Amino acid sequence: MDTVRGVSTEAAKRGRPRSPAIDAAVLAAARRQLAAGGFAALSFAAVADEAGTTRPAIYRRWPTKAALAESAMASIPPDEPPPAAADPFADLVAELSDFRRGVSMPGRLSLVGTMLQTTTDPDAAARYRAQVIAPRRARLRAIFERAAAAGLIDADGDLEVAVTMLTGSWYARCLAGAAEPGDWPRRVAGLAWRSVGGSPPPPATVLP
Repeated sequence: MDTVRGVSTEAAKRGRPRSPAIDAAVLAAARRQLAAGGFAALSFAAVADEAGTTRPAIYRRWPTKAALAESAMASIPPDEPPPAAADPFADLVAELSDFRRGVSMPGRLSLVGTMLQTTTDPDAAARYRAQVIAPRRARLRAIFERAAAAGLIDADGDLEVAVTMLTGSWYARCLAGAAEPGDWPRRVAGLAWRSVGGSPPPPATVLP
């Protein structure tokens, strides 16, 4: 086997193996940078400093800021759907409770604003929609469709608007600076349920 200073030429061509720990640190730092300042403010120098590595090390992995941002969006762990119940309305409340938990995590709400900026790389925005937004919307719509099949809501209800109203109400409340209403998941679920012809069940009575 040919060698270069004791190292096989094949290994020399491959170079030093990538460190998963550095990759994870860089992507986490990039997500925080995107949440704090948006795509335009994303800086290789700042990411390298926060991740404890060097700019050349980042450039070897992601040659452009757009590539780094897209990978950062792809690295967001998907929200696990809550366990399904027999009652579609209970599933809707559980899904909204899970949404509230996820969007309240540090940096998550700021990333929503970043993805709406015209300066954000289109591929990074598309990756965020596919990784975070689309799965949630699909699960919410599936709950409504199951309710419609069971005759609990109108078969011709406007599910597209109803789904948007559910999560959109949270973002609108945050933009208005309003306090979170008590029992937000159940209240917004009930409002959307009525909008598509359903009658939400009364809140469970808690016995003393």
